[in-house]
Amino acid sequence: MRSTSRAAGEFQRAGKARTPLMEIGWREWVALPDLNVERIKAKIDTGAKTSALHAYNIQTVERDGTAFAQFVLHPAQRRKSPAVKCLAPIVDKRVIRSSNGVAAERIVISTALRMGDRSWITEISLTNRDEMGFRLLIGRDAIRKGVVILPGRSFLLGK
Repeated sequence: MRSTSRAAGEFQRAGKARTPLMEIGWREWVALPDLNVERIKAKIDTGAKTSALHAYNIQTVERDGTAFAQFVLHPAQRRKSPAVKCLAPIVDKRVIRSSNGVAAERIVISTALRMGDRSWITEISLTNRDEMGFRLLIGRDAIRKGVVILPGRSFLLGK
């Protein structure tokens, strides 16, 4: 009988070598390179399905038959500057329930997320998070594969 045991911190893809899991804390510095955001503090929230990014002045524009979200964000917590103007493709409009139980339709964009030395494309909803502690909330869909969260730790990947 073949053993299926694996070392902690690794996962096996069918027919591929083991890939080490990336360990992250409950909050991390991440980048959104497609949005020209080199660094933004993010809260990891496995209770949220979809990630959420602080945005305002959100408008829908069309370019060459494709719908885009045009918006402004403040990547620094509790600061109004810098203000970063962004443009990202819209992938959906969804009704999303916030942590206080209020459901609202939000624009969902597709963009690159870089965490540590890894990058991937993920979906992020746009909403005003001005009153929230973190400008970016990373939901479980964005970190579904290859990540283990250490809830008692923070900023394991550095700045």
